[in-house]
Amino acid sequence: MNLRRTLATAAVAAVTAPAVLLSASAAFAAPKAPAQTQQKPTYAELKKAADDAKKAYEDAVAAEKAGREKIDATMAALDSDSHPLKAALLAADRAAKAAAAAKTAADKAVTDARAALDGAEDEAGKAKAQEALDAAEARAETATEAKANADAKRTTARDAWDDARVAALREWSKVLNASAEARKAKDAADRALAAAADCVRVPGLTVLANRLPSKVVAGTTVDFSFTVANATDRTLNVDPLVFFRLNSTDQEQHFMKVRWADGSGWHDLDPNSPSHLAGVKDMKPGARTDVKMRMTLEAAAPAIDGFALLAGDASDAYNPCVRGPMKRYDFTVLPAGSKPGTVDAAKPGKAGDKDRPKPKPKPAAQTGSSPSAGSTAAAQPASAVTGGSLATTGASPAVPQFALAGGGAVLLGTGAVLAVCRQRGVRGTN
Repeated sequence: MNLRRTLATAAVAAVTAPAVLLSASAAFAAPKAPAQTQQKPTYAELKKAADDAKKAYEDAVAAEKAGREKIDATMAALDSDSHPLKAALLAADRAAKAAAAAKTAADKAVTDARAALDGAEDEAGKAKAQEALDAAEARAETATEAKANADAKRTTARDAWDDARVAALREWSKVLNASAEARKAKDAADRALAAAADCVRVPGLTVLANRLPSKVVAGTTVDFSFTVANATDRTLNVDPLVFFRLNSTDQEQHFMKVRWADGSGWHDLDPNSPSHLAGVKDMKPGARTDVKMRMTLEAAAPAIDGFALLAGDASDAYNPCVRGPMKRYDFTVLPAGSKPGTVDAAKPGKAGDKDRPKPKPKPAAQTGSSPSAGSTAAAQPASAVTGGSLATTGASPAVPQFALAGGGAVLLGTGAVLAVCRQRGVRGTN
């Protein structure tokens, strides 16, 4: 009885204590990989799964809040003396105490009657004392039975009151478990989406310059092109990344004008910003396309070096961020009137992620243009690099973090509830 009372009290105290926010990173371990290989979900499917899991978790948090209010109200009602179960327990407790007091008095009467019998000096006195003792023992037996019945009724009343509290705590535990499972599912979906958002390196996606001279004389124009080739085994939406720059200040970049053709006209590149241009939608494995380029150096252009960066940025159904290797082409601007003789094409060199410029995202309506004959449809350049500096590759967006409501005290209370149920050995508890 004492163990039951202690555990039930601990359960109520734990649940009604303030909730402690648990850290999401430590709350759940990474889910185990499935035993069999499953079809890889697309990025759109992963995004929808993450959105659905987030909504389910938000609903579970709202349900947990409502559940907290309900359990608090239920426990407060059960603790009120006016509640039928609590009132019945109090009445049974008073009756049991009264029965205990009556039994104590009856037992004392028996003791006194025995003493009187032992002190009787004659037969008449002994007979009278024996009669009194017999009556006292009968009353004591009746009091003992009454006390046992009162104690049983009190136990029944307390069990009914405790059962109501345990049932309320069990429902609250279900709400907490649902919230925890929803959080677990949300974390798993967020991890899967974040992993798919990481850039995938595909060496087979190349953007290479053709006939870009290693030397350009100021005051002249040169025509060249670049070739986009998809030598991967997947269909990609390719957005070539192009950046031409003089090794000089922003104010001197106007000496060089680089343009590209889309089959219907020429478009200027921003000399201070990288550009995604000539996008190819659904570029099949083995496909390639050429884009015409034109570079003009003003006669007043200083003798200076310049460079071009070319890379194949792309996306596919499974990873929104796909990157081919970046190539760097260095060239030299010669003074106007120079006679350079035979000029070799600029040689492609490797460029790492730290050299990759980072343009601003283009509007959705302008991405993934379809190619036209010999080139591709126009895609507006976007800028993010100013002052001649090159931006390093940005990290994947951080996954929003949510605190899981529910504390150690609540979990302790749930454990106490289960211990109570095990102690009683009735109505199996999940």
